[in-house]
Formats: sequence, C-alpha cells, structure tokens
Amino acid sequence: MDTSAVIVTTFGGAFSATLGVMVGGIVTRRVQERHWLRDKQLQAYEELFAQYARFMMTLRQAHLSRTPVTVDWAAWSVALVSASLVAPLRVARAIDGFGQAVAVYLAAVTTRDPVDDPVDEGTLTEASRPAAAAHLVLLNEIRRSMGRTLEDLPFYLGGTLGRHPEGTGSTLEQPGE
Repeated sequence: MDTSAVIVTTFGGAFSATLGVMVGGIVTRRVQERHWLRDKQLQAYEELFAQYARFMMTLRQAHLSRTPVTVDWAAWSVALVSASLVAPLRVARAIDGFGQAVAVYLAAVTTRDPVDDPVDEGTLTEASRPAAAAHLVLLNEIRRSMGRTLEDLPFYLGGTLGRHPEGTGSTLEQPGE
C-alpha cells in the first residue's frame, strides 16, 4: 500500500473520530440544556399555580369568615417573573393574560375589607370567572409546550375557586349541593 494512502486513511479515521466526539458532545449538551430548562419551567409553573391557589383560597376564606387577611404579594410577583423568565413566548403571553385576569379578581376583592365590608360568595365567584378562564388557557399552553403527547384539558383542577364552566371535569356532586 502506498504511504500517502496510509497517511490519508489514518488522518481520515482520526478526523472522523474527533468529529464524532465533538458532535456527540454538542448533542449531549443540547439535550442536557433542554432537560435543565424543562425542570426549571416545571418548577416555575408549579410555584406560579401554588401562589395563585394560596391567595385565592386565603382571600375567599377571609371574606367568607370575616377575618383579617395578609397575602404575600411579593411571592406572587416573584412567581410571575420567574415563570416568564423560562417560558416560551406563547406561554409567556398566556402568563400575561392570566396575570391580567387575576387583576380583575383582585380589584373586586382586595379593595374591600373582609372584616367590615366582606365580599359575598356570589361576588367572589363572579369576580374569579376571568381568572378561571385564563387559568385554563395558561394550563393548556403549558401542557402544549411540554410536548405533543399532552392533550388539552377541557377543565382545570384546583387554583380557582367557585363554580365555573371551566371547573372540574368530575360528574360527582360538589360539596354543598
């Protein structure tokens, strides 16, 4: 065999091996970054919904029981910002719409003193309707962003309180019926 052919073959093999290692490293890094981002997204979305459920329940309970209320609005703000940092654009838009819908509820509920001027259950439920609809939109945008295997939900579970068309998909009687 010709010496130049051996050199070319050896060089070609070494180059192919090096290229394979580099491509493998790039692919592995991208996969790891995707997994890291997905984990961060899930954590942020979980915290956003946890803060939402927390203040919705706290405000509702305070008004119905005529007790003072303290809500950690900084935690809600941090949850909104954190979720928007890792959200794809479609989810970020849904987060914005959700925040605006929640503001409708807050305008109706937080402007009234739960001890001296409480909001009644019907008003609480009606004021939360925009948030309930936006909750479902956001939930489904998040599900779509997580992968093609998750179908849209026609209802939400938890978070928004009150009877809404978007509420639980259960056919069981609700408490108090």
